[in-house]
Amino acid sequence: MMPERDEVSWNTMISAYAQNGDLSEAESLFMKCPSRDVFTWTAMVSGYIQNGMLDEARRVFDQMPEKSVVSWNSIIAGYVYKQRMDVARELFEAMPIRSTSSWNTLISGYAQRGDIAQARYMFNHMPQRDSISWSAMISGYAQSSYSEEALHLFIEMQRARERPNKSVVTCVLSICADIGVLELGMLMHTQVIKVGYVSATYIGNALVAMYCKCGSIDEANTVFNGIIEKDTVSWNTMIAGYARHGFGQEALVIFESMIQAGARADDVTMVAVLSGCAHAGLVDRAKQYFYAMYPDYGIVPSPRHYTCLIDLLGRAGRLNEAENLMLQWGALLGAARVHGNVELAEKAAEIIFEMEPNNSGMYVILSNLYAALGRWYDVKQMRLKMRDKGVQKMPGYSWLEVQNKIHTFAAGDTCHPDKDRIYAFLEELEVRMKQDGYVSCINLVLHDVDEEEKVHMLKYHSERLAVAYGILTLPKLKSIRIMKNLRICEDCHTAIKHISKLEGRLIIVRDSNRFHHFKQGSCSCGDYW
Repeated sequence: MMPERDEVSWNTMISAYAQNGDLSEAESLFMKCPSRDVFTWTAMVSGYIQNGMLDEARRVFDQMPEKSVVSWNSIIAGYVYKQRMDVARELFEAMPIRSTSSWNTLISGYAQRGDIAQARYMFNHMPQRDSISWSAMISGYAQSSYSEEALHLFIEMQRARERPNKSVVTCVLSICADIGVLELGMLMHTQVIKVGYVSATYIGNALVAMYCKCGSIDEANTVFNGIIEKDTVSWNTMIAGYARHGFGQEALVIFESMIQAGARADDVTMVAVLSGCAHAGLVDRAKQYFYAMYPDYGIVPSPRHYTCLIDLLGRAGRLNEAENLMLQWGALLGAARVHGNVELAEKAAEIIFEMEPNNSGMYVILSNLYAALGRWYDVKQMRLKMRDKGVQKMPGYSWLEVQNKIHTFAAGDTCHPDKDRIYAFLEELEVRMKQDGYVSCINLVLHDVDEEEKVHMLKYHSERLAVAYGILTLPKLKSIRIMKNLRICEDCHTAIKHISKLEGRLIIVRDSNRFHHFKQGSCSCGDYW
């Protein structure tokens, strides 16, 4: 027993019970406390909030004879957590003294609920910012898919000479990875080394992901090898990176190294491994890994694993085996399209539409198959079915980075300031490509129009506009890196092979499924995607 209990000891015990969730004991001590100061009251308010008891926290807060900045911040944070931003804002406005933390709490709250305009208003009007302020705003933009705004704000942060914390670094690297901004990603890598964050595993993981998604697989591997304490995410990211670039054998080497290192494989690991096999056409190896998942690693195959194997079997032409494995999801439909098997495609589509009635990609794949066979009535019926079900086809677009600026193109784009130069170059390129043996894949056009119109429609696909602009603007020794939100079409894939040969350029295209490295008339995927 303590011979004498002072205010500090009472406050310590009340706070300890409250933080550990024993509110009844905390309340009992609070009521018995002979002398309550601002810390005693704040301990109870914080305890209630930490345990989700907002009404009780507000009752105690309102009874406080004297309120500190900490108590104000605690109650505001409680309302922000409950997404009661109206009450949080009222309390914020009522605060006699506002700390930077108070502003940050409101900014984070607005950003997390997607009210990015209010978050930016608060950010613009706060008297002083710290790294948490910048982090909250940049993360808010990123979460609301305002990637360019997030990057612009990061550049503004740099100009303000504010040192980015680890949260900002990972957020910016993630954005660079998503939209393929390699130059800024490399700048971030330099800063990571300067500020000493490179030893953090999750920073290393973010760098590996950035380089993989921006098409620099060798740099990704260098960073990966430099991560001292690799976790499962580290291994998975590198395996998936190699797989998506079409380096299946390299992906499997990393996987085997992972197992030898004693790291635990999970379901994500096996998706990456099977994807690596799929992109490299390693059918038997994939089956071996698939059937070893549960006995060797304790992983129960999920639909994603089945999809990878179905995709691989289908692309290898082993459609009966794929059908016997599992008639589900989109991989079987895609494989059936590749091999022109309408009956199997329709059977797979029936199952897919029942399971995923709003999956626009599946409607498009089947429409493509009908169009390739000239079955225009069936193409029309698929469109009507999409309309009746309210299914929207995602528009395709491509983009590339030139001098730290993103240039985005849609098919037949006429908005770019250099459109005249781009279109003139494509016309000239078309003549040279035909002389090199290029023939348009007009069967891919989903419209019943004459052949000349089909050729014209294919010529100005978004990826081809982006490639043309890259050739016109980037130095000859620099790789052209194109990002596309959908899969690259077969005609553009063929065309870019010819372009890479005629122009002597390395052209890297990241589509929604994988990377394609075009060089001297061939592609790293081996026409297998």
